[in-house]
Amino acid sequence: MGDGRPRIIQGMRGTGAESPRVCIIGAGPSGIVAAKALREKGIELVLYEQRSRVGGLWAVSDADAQASYPSLECNTSKRRTQFSDFPMPAAFPPFPHNTEMAAYFDAYVDHFGLRDSIVFNTSVQHAAPAQGGGWDVALSTGGTRHVDALVVANGHHRDPRWPDPPFPGRFSGRQVHAHDYTGPTPFRGGSVVVLGMGNSAMDIAVELSGVAGAVYLASRRGAHIVPKHVLGQPIDTFNTALPVPWAVKRVLFSLIARATIGRPEDVGLPRPDHRLGESHPTISQRIIERVRAGAVIPKPNIAALEGDRVRFTDGSDVHADAVIYCTGYNVSFPFLDDTVISPVDNRVALFHQVFPPDVPDLAFVGLVQPFGALMPAAEEQAAWIAEQLSGSYRLPSRGVMVEQIRRDREARERQFVASPRHTMEIDFHAYLRAVRRERRGGATRPEAPRSQPPAGIRGDALAVDLVDAAHPVGERVDQRGHR
Repeated sequence: MGDGRPRIIQGMRGTGAESPRVCIIGAGPSGIVAAKALREKGIELVLYEQRSRVGGLWAVSDADAQASYPSLECNTSKRRTQFSDFPMPAAFPPFPHNTEMAAYFDAYVDHFGLRDSIVFNTSVQHAAPAQGGGWDVALSTGGTRHVDALVVANGHHRDPRWPDPPFPGRFSGRQVHAHDYTGPTPFRGGSVVVLGMGNSAMDIAVELSGVAGAVYLASRRGAHIVPKHVLGQPIDTFNTALPVPWAVKRVLFSLIARATIGRPEDVGLPRPDHRLGESHPTISQRIIERVRAGAVIPKPNIAALEGDRVRFTDGSDVHADAVIYCTGYNVSFPFLDDTVISPVDNRVALFHQVFPPDVPDLAFVGLVQPFGALMPAAEEQAAWIAEQLSGSYRLPSRGVMVEQIRRDREARERQFVASPRHTMEIDFHAYLRAVRRERRGGATRPEAPRSQPPAGIRGDALAVDLVDAAHPVGERVDQRGHR
């Protein structure tokens, strides 16, 4: 991969080779669809999963480990979320619960015979480029295995992002990130401040409003809220695959939101300082009704923590037993050295969010935040990676990839609010069209050596170079209560 020539590694089964040819990290939705795509090309693989089950964040609990909160539901409809060749059961509701999603991924693995390629309760502690090509992969169970290529599918909702720097003062109550929220029971009868305006914040605030004594929803920036259903149909039904300009889609969804649930500011929530579509949408069917009922009380951003009280930027303060931070996640790859690749403000410089131009034999799956469902995008990425590894697709030159990364970044900055939350944001249908177009072009691309990066370049240097100082992401959580 590093010199522009595909590493052809199919047909390795039964050769007596002791080491698998491709290592996939993570058995969430992205990892298992990557395993299926590689298996279909005859590529030998091993998939390492640190837990005892597949499903990623949808497999909420696993002994003492927790991947998400127990009430989590899918916020994209089952028809838009399911893999193309494995429909979800008709009995599933339009927006499946996490237990149903986990069962679906289990069934997917068994249906396509992938379980024998998965090594459970084993994590990749460290992966390093090997002399002569490929990767040396050190495992939590001991030992190192050599593989020809590495496919990273560890997800981007695993490393909680906290306010940085922390809010001033000291708090005598409980502080917890949404990642570690286990349900409403510990907060029964108490006073809780929920910080954030994303999907997790809305879900948790609504759930707590039925058991807590008081629930305050705090945030610096307002968000456009859209319902899950419109005219009896899931709202993503209206996100057409036709090449409709984004401005037209924005008007359509703005009208839908206004007609169904009204404007956030009409019930006391902060007025958004951006147009709908310039930030990842917040999807909630119930938050507006809970605010109207007085069960969730809107507040501006936190200014300080003062013992058992929380003071807000408007000067008001409330008694609080707990603060729940719904402030997003850091993109991180703890098994890769910074000299290989390192996110900068949650940016990772990847060709169509999959291939790093300067790191051979490495690909990423699921490292996107779509206006739409993740699974179909991961499925497309997985098929692309399988084509590259099997030799039926060739990457373009380094210069072409770097220029495409730059164009994508500039387009993203024009469309979305500057925030670490949006560094991987994609327009779902436009992204799929672009990847499919590249796959077709690469299938007939002549072999040509790629120009090499300057000697000694760090794996994250390209990402640094692509962060224009005049247009920094730079919006850390930084006491802002916004991701």
